[in-house]
Amino acid sequence: MEWLNLILRWTHVVFGIAWIGASFYFIFLENSLNRTENLRDELAGNLWAIHGGGFYYVEKYKSAPPILPKHLHWFKYEAYFTWLSGFLLLTLVYFMNAKAMMLDSSISNIDETTAVFIGLGSLVVGWLIYDVMCHTALLQKKKLFGIIGFAIVVLVSYILCQFLNGRAAFILVGALLGTIMAGNVFFCIIPSQKALVAAKANQPVNPELGKIAIAFACIIITSHCR
Repeated sequence: MEWLNLILRWTHVVFGIAWIGASFYFIFLENSLNRTENLRDELAGNLWAIHGGGFYYVEKYKSAPPILPKHLHWFKYEAYFTWLSGFLLLTLVYFMNAKAMMLDSSISNIDETTAVFIGLGSLVVGWLIYDVMCHTALLQKKKLFGIIGFAIVVLVSYILCQFLNGRAAFILVGALLGTIMAGNVFFCIIPSQKALVAAKANQPVNPELGKIAIAFACIIITSHCR
């Protein structure tokens, strides 16, 4: 069990670094694109960069390119494995040892099973609330979205602290943020990107799909910063 604990912790850390690093890189890329000078009609921007002793040239298309490349790298598995390893670690350390790691008789008299269900329920309900918010006009009002989202996180933290010890409560808040971020990738960003990839040159592509994916990515970065 100790080896399993150690392996899960390092797996979670390594994939988390890869996910956060990739997210920050693409936000930098989006904000640094040349969008005005010597661009072909089908391009939304381009960027020259140097790293590791080499020069790189990146182009961003407005929608799908006329011919899709044979090899296309997807940035999604970093998110999936970060969440999966984190959930397994949460289960191993907290849910399987709820009596020692989650309960405090001076706070509440709930049993181990109830504590586990509260933990799982906070992840599910938190994601559902966030998903509903993303299907409203709030998605286009990022500051207001962030304020309301922060208030909800504070409320969830308070509620959890009424039933669980402080360490378990705040670990679950972190797990909730991670669940929201990974859910964003699985349910929102990747479906939009799949729609772009599935588009053919002779079929119109909804440009809003790309904008939606970027909006969700920005929300993920906000969660990282918190």
